[in-house]
Amino acid sequence: SEAKPSKEETPKGVSPVKAKKTPSPADAERRKLRPGSGGEKPPEEPPFTYQLKAVPLKFVKEMKDIVLTEAESVGSSAIFEVLISPSTAITSWMKDGSNIRESPKHKFIADGKDRKLHIIDVQLSDAGEYTCVLRLGNKEKTSTAKLIVEGIA
Repeated sequence: SEAKPSKEETPKGVSPVKAKKTPSPADAERRKLRPGSGGEKPPEEPPFTYQLKAVPLKFVKEMKDIVLTEAESVGSSAIFEVLISPSTAITSWMKDGSNIRESPKHKFIADGKDRKLHIIDVQLSDAGEYTCVLRLGNKEKTSTAKLIVEGIA
């Protein structure tokens, strides 16, 4: 007579386990679905690629030539300014095709989308072609202007 209750208890023992197990995969499904509707990767991609298309790499405002006469230029400063988009792009500066390093002579000012090259104490030797190189990912744009120091005739 003792064998019967133990047999009956086994199904009873199994069924609660089954009952417990059944909701958990469903819960897992539900848990999976919830982030899916919000932040799984596939829904994120289209807006992101769209965003990249919507923000092309560009100069909103290109560099302009600076013309100084030797008399007024010596000892004064010249500022090349560009406005770029997006502000996450990286700018670097060149003179006559070679990179300019920041120094007491050349100051780089980056303020959001506003980028400036400040040439301090302009000399005749500073005359030349200046280029701002704009980089974002594998894209690159350039804007070029001249610093012209006119000798006095």
